[in-house]
Amino acid sequence: MKWLLRLIGLVVLIAGVAVASLLLLPRDRLARIASDQMSTQLGRDVSISGDVSLTLYPILGISTGAISIANADWAGDTPMFQADAATIALETLPLLQRNVRIKGLHAESPQVLLQRDGSGRANWMFSEGDSTDGGGGSTLASLSIEDLTLTNGAIRFEDAGSAPLDLRGVDIALKWPDPTGPAGLDLVLRPAGQAVSVVAELASPLNFMAGGAHPVTAKITTEGGTANFTGKASLVPEVQGKLSADLSSTAQFLASLGLGATELPEGLGRAIDASTDLTFNREQRLALRGLQAKLDQNTLTGDIDVFLAGKPRVNGQLSAGDLDLSSLTASGSGGNEANTTGWSKTPIDASALSLFDGEVLIDANSLDLGTVSFGRARILATNDNARAVFSIRELVGYDGTFNGQFVINNRNGLSVGGDLRGSNVEAKSLMRDLTGVDRLSGKANAELEFLAVGQSMDAIVASLRGKGAMKFGRGVISGIDLDKLMRSGDGSGGTTIFDSLAATWDISSGKLQNDDLAMILSLLNADGDGWVNFYEQTIDYTFTPRLLKAREGKGLAIPVRIQGPWSAPKISADIAKAIDMNFADEKKLVEDEVKKRISEEIGLDLQESESVEDAVKKKVEDEILKGLGGLLGNN
Repeated sequence: MKWLLRLIGLVVLIAGVAVASLLLLPRDRLARIASDQMSTQLGRDVSISGDVSLTLYPILGISTGAISIANADWAGDTPMFQADAATIALETLPLLQRNVRIKGLHAESPQVLLQRDGSGRANWMFSEGDSTDGGGGSTLASLSIEDLTLTNGAIRFEDAGSAPLDLRGVDIALKWPDPTGPAGLDLVLRPAGQAVSVVAELASPLNFMAGGAHPVTAKITTEGGTANFTGKASLVPEVQGKLSADLSSTAQFLASLGLGATELPEGLGRAIDASTDLTFNREQRLALRGLQAKLDQNTLTGDIDVFLAGKPRVNGQLSAGDLDLSSLTASGSGGNEANTTGWSKTPIDASALSLFDGEVLIDANSLDLGTVSFGRARILATNDNARAVFSIRELVGYDGTFNGQFVINNRNGLSVGGDLRGSNVEAKSLMRDLTGVDRLSGKANAELEFLAVGQSMDAIVASLRGKGAMKFGRGVISGIDLDKLMRSGDGSGGTTIFDSLAATWDISSGKLQNDDLAMILSLLNADGDGWVNFYEQTIDYTFTPRLLKAREGKGLAIPVRIQGPWSAPKISADIAKAIDMNFADEKKLVEDEVKKRISEEIGLDLQESESVEDAVKKKVEDEILKGLGGLLGNN
């Protein structure tokens, strides 16, 4: 046991002498030894200046002043790496032989410049003992810095043909114990001030830095969620592998990456759970194959290509089951307590339209837009400079089909418009969904052009303008029996069956105006005029059925007025108007007879165009004037 204790003591003594001898070395000598060792290992000039001292805790190493690593000869005079201060960790055992070997490098607030020219040469490619070699074919077998730590660094990446990329507040921790083996990388980026953590493992860093593709696993974590990648990658850059993402807040995730904090509508990916096979090439084309994405309550599958050079452009084909986009037209009550019209004043954020261009074909089993819903839908969505056009390739709903296009334009404030046509559509269910009125039923063909401007549903409906037309075949009006009305004067309750109905209309300031409705029934015809106020959700419309053969061929018309809120309008016959329309001649005979009798009884001389009321009033005035004249002594 004594000999073992003596042996340990001897080793400690030798180590102490070695360390002490280093402590006694001049500072410039320590700096020269460290810089020579690093220059040999990196194949680049390494300069160390300022105060240099030996540290014993927390690591055994050299604390330096300013340090810099030269750039490749072809890359310019700006150093590839520079820092105001650094700590160089040393291997302990070589010190016993008075040999300094670099184990790690720790730098605070360094500046790193990464460059690649048009031929693919990269300034991070080192060649042992040869600072003139820029890269191709070089090796790093002697590079044995096991631990590289950079805190609060600034990294600038200059790639030929692309805009420079600047990153600030970067923390890097690289663990690479074997130069020919794998390395672990912990990276913290702050592109928008928030920490983005990247934990990666590179199977062969030497191959990676030489530009070759090799296995990589990585996990990106932000406040908005995480993304995982397993596959191959290179610095070209080229990436191929499996990507999955679990984002609780897409807006927060994008904001953390410096891509803006746009809040997507519900159903389009406020939260995302997705997986896909990913390929990214040097032309900055991102291909997603076999994509399976759950966007809030919606699930989409398909293939997408994203071109990232310049403004992103998205092309793709997606399939969906039941696609719920009801949030796009939800009126809601948030921020709308003072609004009594029923339309939301909550601002609509359409800024996401400016983030990308492209076109995507969407094929869904059903489509729910909140106000209206449809069956099978095939829609080509095209976005160009914040103007989205939804071209309807196929849209089935309300027992009919639709075609046309719908436009959302956010280039200079938000506007919506469309040119839509429906064929053989069931009016009852469509009108119920659009207006809450379900009294009119039957198959119809219709067309509509409209345009509205505003940043809320309230403003959009208030500014709505356009025109349209509809044409029915056989149909039914519920809540009124026109035949009963014509026979007895009471049309309340019951139904009216018509053979055809047609009308055109104009819309201005959220109010629809019509004056040419024409309806044909078996025993009578009808016309109509009036308005529907979409903004106030009210109606004032008059139907006028005409029994053509009544009254010995003179006809009989009884106007029916529909008035009030469209959810519960009041329906009543306008008897006064009916008398004016049907009994004008009889009314004139009665009036003439009354005039004659009054004239004979009170001595009135009625002019042809003078009413009884006016004549009586004039007679009274004349008598009063005569009385006043007598009082004043006039003749």
